[in-house]
Amino acid sequence: MRLEGISAFVAIAEAGSISEAARRLRLSKSVVSERLAELERSLGAPLLHRSTRKLSLTEDGATFLDQASRILHDVEEAAATIAERRSRLQGPLRIAAPVTFGRLHLGPALYPFLGRHPALELTLDLDDRRVDAAADGYDAVVRHGPIDDTRLTVWRLAQSRRVLVASPAYLEREGAPPSIEALEGHRGIFYTNRSHADWRFVGPGGTRIVRSRPALCVNNGDMMRDAAVAGLGIALLPTFIAGAALKAGALRVIELGAMAEAEFIYVAHPEGRRASAKLRALVADLRAAFGDPPYWDR
Repeated sequence: MRLEGISAFVAIAEAGSISEAARRLRLSKSVVSERLAELERSLGAPLLHRSTRKLSLTEDGATFLDQASRILHDVEEAAATIAERRSRLQGPLRIAAPVTFGRLHLGPALYPFLGRHPALELTLDLDDRRVDAAADGYDAVVRHGPIDDTRLTVWRLAQSRRVLVASPAYLEREGAPPSIEALEGHRGIFYTNRSHADWRFVGPGGTRIVRSRPALCVNNGDMMRDAAVAGLGIALLPTFIAGAALKAGALRVIELGAMAEAEFIYVAHPEGRRASAKLRALVADLRAAFGDPPYWDR
């Protein structure tokens, strides 16, 4: 039984297809298929049901998958531990992150880290959708805001402060809202990849929820900021997105005597997988690079 065959089987089971598994493993489809066939011959049992429409695990495949995943992780961890003892991080690492945060802050923090560890093979997928870390084959995901998936182990990277902002032109045309209640009469720019599109504020009287009329709902922070700069409405934006526009005067903070609910930037990895040495090192480096409080709030 070869480790390459186990790796191919786990990749296929996680990806749901041989083609996608081949892409993740950076191998040809024929090589991945042959490695799976060789593994099934060595076990004397089929691990996957094959049809023209989809692949599914056989009963033996489902039984084998859990232990096969642990075998792969243990081998990778053992290699990473030896590399760490020699002050050398190596091997593949696959991470997903939001587009705007990845472009503005994660990338600039990653480049020096990768330069210090040239044996690392990082794959970074920037996507504003909420990916499934375990099912999609990620070692970890970077997220902003609440994480509801109880299968994930969550580490905080940095605090995220959010502020209500609007352009000077919008405030001159519509007037600045004098209170939280007055927000309901204004147009709002909302982020769609959330469980709700409400504005939640914490003040002396507790948590207040405001529902404004939507001017734009979009799944990207850059476009939310740009729409606010264009005068379309009011947006509740993290300072890591709005900071440059605020400094330039293209946006202004709307003060209402209450703070938006606190949020954080997290790294989350699948529960049950002990975090690898390279992931632990990356998280420590990112925390140091962002700072506490983070540099974009200083």
